[in-house]
Amino acid sequence: MTSRAAPTAIGKVAACAYRIPTDGPESDGTLCWRDTTLVLVRATAGGVAGVGYGYSDRAAALLIADKLAPRVEGQDAMATQTCWARMAACVRNLGRPGLCAQAISAVDTALWDLKCRLLGVSLADLLGPAREAIPTYGSGGFTNETLPQLREQVRNWTQAGLAAVKIKIGREPAADAARVEAVRAEAGPGVRVMVDANGAYARKQALLMAERFAPMDVCWFEEPVSSDDLDGLRMLRDRAPAGMDIAAGEYAFDLPYLERMLGAQAVDVLQADATRCGGITGWLGAAALCEAHGVPLSSHCAPALHTALCCCARPAVHLEYFKDHERIERLLFDGAPRPAGGRLAPDRGRPGLGLEFKEKDAQCYLL
Repeated sequence: MTSRAAPTAIGKVAACAYRIPTDGPESDGTLCWRDTTLVLVRATAGGVAGVGYGYSDRAAALLIADKLAPRVEGQDAMATQTCWARMAACVRNLGRPGLCAQAISAVDTALWDLKCRLLGVSLADLLGPAREAIPTYGSGGFTNETLPQLREQVRNWTQAGLAAVKIKIGREPAADAARVEAVRAEAGPGVRVMVDANGAYARKQALLMAERFAPMDVCWFEEPVSSDDLDGLRMLRDRAPAGMDIAAGEYAFDLPYLERMLGAQAVDVLQADATRCGGITGWLGAAALCEAHGVPLSSHCAPALHTALCCCARPAVHLEYFKDHERIERLLFDGAPRPAGGRLAPDRGRPGLGLEFKEKDAQCYLL
């Protein structure tokens, strides 16, 4: 019997925050914004550096430096589960959901990337692919955009080969049907149309909107009501028109919440976001829950981070190619994947996530 080599200890874990302006003002059914904050984590061991990231607030970088880094520095770089548990334990009195979960997620992702780089394998190869590439849909269509802007965005997605598109709704309900109708006309009959209300509607209002969207062949209604309203989501799932999936889960920060959502039979498709639900470790747990409940899984935002995960999770059905995040990832990461034939595939010739952070290009956004 051969013994395992001596553990490679994790050295420095460091975090930085970068604020990247959007192309212009943006809004959805419940929020407006003009910039996005990227939290980047580097973890080193054995002369190798792993990179993780998430979309959060600069406070997450401070939390990582003060609380999380000391809990994982010096630990075995192969022991990602141990590191995750140590981080989760140390934020007990701060409340794990929310900012703490986002901070843990970014560090966990960096540690998985580090582990892969030490082993010299891609994340997809370490986890084991279930498919070579994952179907991808274009996501954006913000509520402040005009109908010509919506049409142009949909045209760009379909010309890139994407067979599904998603827009935001809910800020002005009276205008939503016209916006969806414009998208359907531009997309054409061969493209699936999806909508996301970000929890802006009340229950009966959401049901009414679902009935109005049905003649436009809308196949996906995301967060028609708040994700806190599991009974409302279940009502919508039971009463929505046939062929229209009800989806939610992006605001889950832990597996118990996702288990409650699945147990309530509140969604047709579960969304999980590795930048919020505990990093790669948490996202793999979400995939296991979906498989146990027989519910399809989709990723939320951060397409470069989710590409390998979706290709390795058996319940995964597609990946969100979110306008803001794919722009940031192309801007600041070498190796960010681009759709081909309507699908995203990990580069298995590059270790870990396959991403290299462009430090010089990011300096102007550093907080």
